[in-house]
Amino acid sequence: MIESREGQREALKRVAVALRQGGVKFALAGGYAVWAHGGPEPEHDVDVVVCPDDAEAAAAALRDADLQVEQPPEDWLFKVYSDGAMVDVLLQINGRDVDTAMISRAYDIEVLSVVMPVSDITDVLVGKMCALNEQRCDLNKVLPSARAVREQVDWERTAREVAGNDLALACLYLLRRLGVAPGGREVDEALRLPG
Repeated sequence: MIESREGQREALKRVAVALRQGGVKFALAGGYAVWAHGGPEPEHDVDVVVCPDDAEAAAAALRDADLQVEQPPEDWLFKVYSDGAMVDVLLQINGRDVDTAMISRAYDIEVLSVVMPVSDITDVLVGKMCALNEQRCDLNKVLPSARAVREQVDWERTAREVAGNDLALACLYLLRRLGVAPGGREVDEALRLPG
């Protein structure tokens, strides 16, 4: 596991440097974004996000940096390999295109000695919560992250953005009951709790 984690870290750095040098707007996302904000380090899944309109430029910048780029059958991502370690370049999160608003909310953080844009933690947590579905309802992917970064999350925006996903709302309810998510008008309304 340690070798895999080291490989993921190196792949993350190489991808971030290549995209930045290529002038491509991107952001670190997923578990490693949570880690950059002070949460637990993930054991797999290095994700970066780019807008669909920037996908070709991103792939070209990564190839120019001698990274292997592969297009899987899914049209909402592509995969980048560096010495066997993989980074997913996501063009959509939970069926919604990555947009310039999401990219613009990212801000620079030094990650593994490389300064890179890291997704806004509320965007990351909303993505994790909305990924919950009847086939994949692993709260272990959400609860430790939410607890670790709870002071940085805009819980009112989270409540608005997960309102259409019953499993995400159930997760929000659990986070509220555990004292991770504070109350608030929009949180209470989303959960239909008395004020």
